[in-house]
Amino acid sequence: MGKLDGKVAVVTGASRGIGAEVARLFAAEGGRVVCAARTLKEGGHQLAGSLETTVAAIRASGGDAHAAAVDISEPAECERLMQTARDVYGPVDVLVNNAALTYYVPIKDYAVNRWIRSWAVNVHAPFVLSKLALNDMIPRARGAIVNISSGAAIGPGRGPYPDPKVGARGGTCYGAEKAALERFTQGLASEVYQYGISVTAVSPSQVVPTPGTVFHKLVTGMDDPRGEPASVLAKATLLLATEPYDKISGRVTYSQQILKEFGWITDARGRGVDTPGSGYSQI
Repeated sequence: MGKLDGKVAVVTGASRGIGAEVARLFAAEGGRVVCAARTLKEGGHQLAGSLETTVAAIRASGGDAHAAAVDISEPAECERLMQTARDVYGPVDVLVNNAALTYYVPIKDYAVNRWIRSWAVNVHAPFVLSKLALNDMIPRARGAIVNISSGAAIGPGRGPYPDPKVGARGGTCYGAEKAALERFTQGLASEVYQYGISVTAVSPSQVVPTPGTVFHKLVTGMDDPRGEPASVLAKATLLLATEPYDKISGRVTYSQQILKEFGWITDARGRGVDTPGSGYSQI
């Protein structure tokens, strides 16, 4: 018996990296997974990875998955994604808001159109998709929404700031988006708890080497020893999607922290373990 046998899951950003790993694990646990992203075929994006690659790997392992090429920065595309899930598999049981669009640019240099598009993907889309998923979840009094956050939500604190390199890194927009996502998580969790639905957020305890984090030079490569395998965050996402809602709803947590707390791993390190997490993770 898999932890997601018969459940319908929608995973955004599933063409590569964390999203692809979550989709593979969910399918291995019996889930029927709708993999959503913009890149359908290899070569359609500057980074390696595509929906066809993710779905092919799942099916080769005996899993059930469907590719949905959508641009979730557009509300109409979010609606199309959720309707596709219903048409192919039925009502949605689990939504994983993982997709992210990131530009590491200082605010003084940030193009307004890029700022707006980034917020559309990283904050507005989770709202629209969650609202649509609740149409399936509330009538059945069950469901799980898992938002993928980031250590970037932990701010730099107040000044002085003696190291100019920190300010020049350009993570203010992304950090603000993830802080907003964490507040959204707990607010929505409190609203839908009465319906038996869990809403949670999880960040990696350590930076996950992916094509994206390598591109943005957050890690030195896919084998950076400082990194956390994507499989660890995927396992934490599975935990949050399957544990009883009264045990986890409203949690803003970190991959290794939550896995150790629930006994899924024995050793843990990184954010939430060795160092404090964001303010929302401590509420």
